[in-house]
Amino acid sequence: MAHLLTRSVRELPSIMIDKAAPVSSRPSDLPPLHVLLAAPRGFCAGVDRAIQIVEVTLQKFGAPVYVRHEIVHNRFVVESLEAKGAVFVKELDEVPDDRPVIFSAHGVPKSIPAEAQRRNMIYVDATCPLVSKVHREAERHHETGRTIILIGHAGHPEVVGTIGQLPPGAVHLVETVEDVASLEVADPDNLAFATQTTLSVDDTGAIVEALRDRFPTIAGPKKEDICYATTNRQAAVKAIAPKADALLVLGAPNSSNSVRLVEVARVHGCTRAMLVQRASQIDWDRLEKIRSLGITAGASAPEVLVDEVLEALRQRFQVTVEEVVTATENVSFKLPRVLAAE
Repeated sequence: MAHLLTRSVRELPSIMIDKAAPVSSRPSDLPPLHVLLAAPRGFCAGVDRAIQIVEVTLQKFGAPVYVRHEIVHNRFVVESLEAKGAVFVKELDEVPDDRPVIFSAHGVPKSIPAEAQRRNMIYVDATCPLVSKVHREAERHHETGRTIILIGHAGHPEVVGTIGQLPPGAVHLVETVEDVASLEVADPDNLAFATQTTLSVDDTGAIVEALRDRFPTIAGPKKEDICYATTNRQAAVKAIAPKADALLVLGAPNSSNSVRLVEVARVHGCTRAMLVQRASQIDWDRLEKIRSLGITAGASAPEVLVDEVLEALRQRFQVTVEEVVTATENVSFKLPRVLAAE
């Protein structure tokens, strides 16, 4: 589906093609700025799928279509979908019985679809398939009698959804290495761990190491739970951070993967790493006298916001752009069956 929001990050805008020359004919007295553009950046397959789910649901059922919580953590995306007829609500009791409801990409506790079924509602689950994989793994471990240790951030929708797959008390949440040291479980030899998909790769590795040191028999996922997109975007930031005087992460403050990118940049050599949602939020004073600037975007930030920042930079600098590619992504996910063409 060709759309401004769902455009792939691989479809680079024309301003990025000539990487050796300035992308603008601004006056020569503007200071030079070399932009290091991280790739991969921006939308992942799960976010792309979630947005398409809202768009296709609107096409199939007409407006309004309700969405429980933000479909993804990005106000630009949410407001763009609102303009098309999506209505975002906090809880299911705000949705009329006769209108479709969509569950966000972060996943929901089992009680939510159960309530929708009880009310005979049409519902579409936009949970990212990689989050659903974590849910299934946790359920399998629980069925074998293991207690689940979940590494994640308390209160994050993905964590709430994962904990909500199992009965109360079946999951213990840890956020830090220190939490592991104070963790108390009934059967230390019968544990399994899972993780939120959008965590810092390095921080999570340290927590997993602490868990294995304290509980040598703990079972882990067959393949790590931190998703490919989170891993790839952090690797790209690690590549550009040491070369950048400052670094901008396009993303929302409630976007876990975007906040982690700022942290990763700071740890890997760029102390002037900043999270901004739009070009209008850039603190230009902090970019004064810089010669190189890193730019990336969290997994829920559309490429159009990167274009917006580049245009704002061209108003103030003679800009050259170098795209730093650390991985190529070709992942895609199918839409739910309820939206299949009839």
